[in-house]
Amino acid sequence: MTTVLAIETSCDETAVAIVNNRKVCSSIVASQIPVHQQYGGVVPEVASRQHLETINVAIAQALEQAQLDWGQIDAIAATCAPGLVGALLVGLTAAKTLAMVHNKPFLGVHHLEGHIYATYLSESTLNPPFLSLLVSGGHTSLIYVKDCGNYETLGQTRDDAAGEAFDKVARLLKLGYPGGPVIDKLAQQGNPQAFALPEGRVSLPGGGFHRYDASFSGLKTAVLRLVQQLEKDRGQVPVADVAASFQDTVARSLTKRAIACALDYGLDTIAIGGGVAANSGLRKNLQAAAVKHNLRVLFPPLKFCTDNAAMIGCAAADHLSRGHTSPLTLGVESRLGLTQVMKLYQPIE
Repeated sequence: MTTVLAIETSCDETAVAIVNNRKVCSSIVASQIPVHQQYGGVVPEVASRQHLETINVAIAQALEQAQLDWGQIDAIAATCAPGLVGALLVGLTAAKTLAMVHNKPFLGVHHLEGHIYATYLSESTLNPPFLSLLVSGGHTSLIYVKDCGNYETLGQTRDDAAGEAFDKVARLLKLGYPGGPVIDKLAQQGNPQAFALPEGRVSLPGGGFHRYDASFSGLKTAVLRLVQQLEKDRGQVPVADVAASFQDTVARSLTKRAIACALDYGLDTIAIGGGVAANSGLRKNLQAAAVKHNLRVLFPPLKFCTDNAAMIGCAAADHLSRGHTSPLTLGVESRLGLTQVMKLYQPIE
């Protein structure tokens, strides 16, 4: 059994967790949302400073909550890519320092691999191969999970990520930041069939449309034009109906592509990860479609959908069990494809 203390600081949550394989011993998440709300989005320099102020307290709280000491920790892990460079550096530097001081193995973890492992925390029987639908503020991808560290991207957004589209539409509707939770809440009061909005299909060079790739930029523009027209014609916008129509369009688009991808590749399980995995519309659409096709759909608990360190620790524990560790010279990267995960680890001798 492997016990890992993990740190996640890729964006605007300072998170520390202790994980024993798939069991969460402690999970501390200090959100910066109130700090960034006044700016309407995440300010990288502010995020980095907040991480610096919070990281030591979060580490102490994680140890206290788990009732463990450093002698019971087998390894230290931290998110090293992708993400905001300054924010990543805070967590990575803290993890390296702890690894050196306490003479523990160090592992740098890919943020998106962490989101894949979030479902492992509540599903003890989940093992590859399966399809992962990663939907967050920065990423929307369909990933063929073949094994630990072995991934193939089958589909992705060509422009805005799903979570990014939620934030931009929330801004259009004057709902504030972050957009996902407030649109989800409003959508449950509105009519999802009130307005017809485009799903944003991606054309193929030889004709037809891509079965797995998505596009949300056009949908965002369609909502903008709809809002402008409604303001002109009615003098006001039925915000709940617009939110419901938008959310339903995103959910249908993601569901259609995920189901088609799973069926085409003969995968009977779809695991969802990322902040948008908490969306009620996506959960409802995917679960209903999965039943029709005899597929299993797994969502992480809501607390593990958004950024957290427990998912990073779970991924690190699996890598460590296979003999993978990272060099202390490992740096951070703002962009790194999921298919390049194994470059973060030293070759097994």
